[in-house]
Amino acid sequence: MTLHISDTQRRARLAWRHGLAAPSTSPDSGPATVAADLVTLHATDAATVYLSVAARLAAPTVAAVEDALYTQRTLLRMLGMRRTMYVVPTGDAPVVQAAATAAVAVEQRRLLLKHLQQCGAGDTDWLADVEAATIAALQARGGAATAAQLSTDEPRLRTELVFPQGNQYVTSRVLLLLAAQGHIVRGRPNGSWTSTQYTWQLLDGWLPSPLPQLDPAAARAALARAWLARYGPGTVADLKWWTGWTLTHTRAALAALDTVTVTLDGPAGTGVVLADDVDDVPVPPRWVALLPALDPTMMGWAGRDWYLGPHAPALFDRTGNPGPTVWVDGRVVGGWAHTPDGRVAVELLEQVDATGIQDAADRLADWIGPVRVTPRFRTPLERRLSEPVTPRR
Repeated sequence: MTLHISDTQRRARLAWRHGLAAPSTSPDSGPATVAADLVTLHATDAATVYLSVAARLAAPTVAAVEDALYTQRTLLRMLGMRRTMYVVPTGDAPVVQAAATAAVAVEQRRLLLKHLQQCGAGDTDWLADVEAATIAALQARGGAATAAQLSTDEPRLRTELVFPQGNQYVTSRVLLLLAAQGHIVRGRPNGSWTSTQYTWQLLDGWLPSPLPQLDPAAARAALARAWLARYGPGTVADLKWWTGWTLTHTRAALAALDTVTVTLDGPAGTGVVLADDVDDVPVPPRWVALLPALDPTMMGWAGRDWYLGPHAPALFDRTGNPGPTVWVDGRVVGGWAHTPDGRVAVELLEQVDATGIQDAADRLADWIGPVRVTPRFRTPLERRLSEPVTPRR
């Protein structure tokens, strides 16, 4: 008989395993623990890393996240699944590199070479020489430099690609490629914790030793296990989307694990769970969370009906990126925005017990403090809530 895992159970698993049912008060819990609990933290928006951590710890601080990223270096910012920027526990970085990033590097190199040749700007030898010269320039600056400094030292980084839809310099693409290949890493930002301008560092100088080279198939299986342990049950389509793998690689990774097929509520039909993870978990007490744009919980599955409901049009931009969300008991019930005057404004999209939501919004506004948090991908609800309030005459 096939086991069944209901939406109620999926929401209970999400609550406990994603640290949302009760923010951790343990002195042993910190940013690296949160990242491990979520497998990775989304880092396309700099603020998301901090806000995702803050939502899951009882006493989070910006300084603790910065310490983990830039001093202790227990967290590493790197390109990963779906060519997305993540913050990963440093010990897990080799798995992400072998399971996802290495393939991204191959594809991005192929695409850049195609564009260089289309624009008559360079070829394979030209790109290899520019990469080597960029690393040499970084070494000459003591292993740390901004993109502007590197493009001054190596002028070919300012090579312009001319396209009908607009021109672009190769600077960011070469640096992204070097990062995906494991040569360089983004260090401390130039500005506040919301800044998107970083100093590039040589990875060999950033970590005490190079990332070990893992077998890609074994790494994919390890990453699939980590995802199932935190996000399971999920469908094959969920895992394929989350990782950016081909269907062949997704099925092979799952086949390497001891899993069980389960039935699910709603359109998902059937899903997969680790064989030792079929028992029910307790339904937690009522909980409320305000999660940032691109939070890992929001981005954990391709099929989102069981926690998102009908609210995608208000909470996603045109290309499928989610904005800030309000959660109650494992379901998205609204969204929020950080307003120009420093408030966290909330709008509920369905009738729900609002107890604790405004208190959570006020606490978040106090935690954010004087900086301004504006998502990179802005959604209809977030834009509307962010508009300045015009006083009535």
